[in-house]
Amino acid sequence: MVLGSKELIRDINSKLVLETILQNEPISRAAISKKLGLTKATISAIVSDFINDKLVVEIGSDDTVLGRKPILLSFHKKAGYAICVDIEVSRISCMISDLKGEQRSVKQIKTPSESNLIPVLIDLIQSMESEYEKTPYGLIGIAIGIHGVVHQNEVLFTPYYNLNGINLSEQFGSYFGVPVFLENEANLSALGEKAYLPETYTSLANLSIHSGVGLGIILNKQLYTGYHGNAGEFGHTIVVMNGRSCPCGNQGCLEQYASERALLKEYSEDASLDDLLLSYEKKEPKAVEVMEHFINYMAVCVNNLQNTISPEIIIINSAFTNAYPELADMITKKVSNKLIDKIPLIASNLKDHSILLGGITVLVKNFLGIKSLSLGAKNPS
Repeated sequence: MVLGSKELIRDINSKLVLETILQNEPISRAAISKKLGLTKATISAIVSDFINDKLVVEIGSDDTVLGRKPILLSFHKKAGYAICVDIEVSRISCMISDLKGEQRSVKQIKTPSESNLIPVLIDLIQSMESEYEKTPYGLIGIAIGIHGVVHQNEVLFTPYYNLNGINLSEQFGSYFGVPVFLENEANLSALGEKAYLPETYTSLANLSIHSGVGLGIILNKQLYTGYHGNAGEFGHTIVVMNGRSCPCGNQGCLEQYASERALLKEYSEDASLDDLLLSYEKKEPKAVEVMEHFINYMAVCVNNLQNTISPEIIIINSAFTNAYPELADMITKKVSNKLIDKIPLIASNLKDHSILLGGITVLVKNFLGIKSLSLGAKNPS
C-alpha cells in the first residue's frame, strides 16, 4: 500500500489509470478497477476528471459481454500535438504528430549555416503547425535530436556541425512557450524503438549509423546516459590503433570506418548514398567490397555489445539496413561468440522515423506525467 497524503495518492493513482488506458485501450472502467485493484468509485472519479480534461474519451460499449454493456474508454490522441526535430550534418528532419505517434507528417530541409539555424527552424516549425488541425492543448513540447553529446539539456560536443554556444532549449522555449528537450539522436532512436517493441522487453541496444555511429542503451526500461551524457558514444571507441584522425581528438575511431560518411568516402568522393546503394544492388564489385567492410565492422560492434551490455535485443538503424534488412542476418552470421547465446539482431522497423518518434515519446510522457509509453509492436507506416 502507498502511504502519503490524499493528494499524492490521488496523483499516483491517476497516473496508473492513464497508463492502464494507454496500454490496454479500449478498456472499461470495471476492467481498469480489476487490473489496478482500486475501487470502481475511485476509477470513475479519476476517469471523469480525465474526460473533463479532454485526455480520455468514451468510444462506445463492449458488445462482447452479456448483460449491461460497459462503456469503453480510449486515450484522446488528438488532445494535442508534439514536434521533434533531428539536426543532421546535411539535412534537418521535422515531425509533427498526435499524442500516439499515429497522425503525423514529416518535412526535410537542407541544414543551414549555424548562424541561420534558429530562424530556419522557427519557420519550419511554424509552417508545420499551420498545416495541423486545431487541438485542445495545442503544441505540448519540442524535442531536438543532436548528433553529439548532450547533458542536462545542453549540447556539449558535436563533431561535424558546431552547435556549441547555441542555447537551443532556451531560445525555442521562450519563443514557443513550451518545454524543449535536447537529447542525443541515438538515445531518442532507442526510445522510439522501445515504444514500438512488446512491453516484455526491458533492455535493448540501438546502433544508429549516420554521419557518425551512436548507441542508445535501454536498461530496465530506462534510458542509460552515463556520466555527463557520454554513454553510447560508440563511434568514438577505437578499432584501429594509430588509425584515421577523428574530430574528437583520437585516432582510429569506429565512425571513421563504419559510418555512412566514411563508407561513402571509401566508395567514391563524388557519389551519393543512393548511388552506393544502387551499385550494391547491381553487385558492383567496389560497392560489394564497401558493404563487406560495413558488415565486418558491425559484427565487431555486435560482439562487443553482447559481451559488455548483453541486452535482450540489438537494433541497427542505418540507410544500408533500411534498404537491405537482410544485412542484419549477414552481420549475425559473422559474429562468433561461444561465451553467450546469440542475442537477436534486427534491422529497425521504424527506419528514418525512429529518432523523431523517440522525441515524440519523450514529449508525451512529460506532458502526461507518466513513466512508460507503449505505441504498439508494429511498424507505424
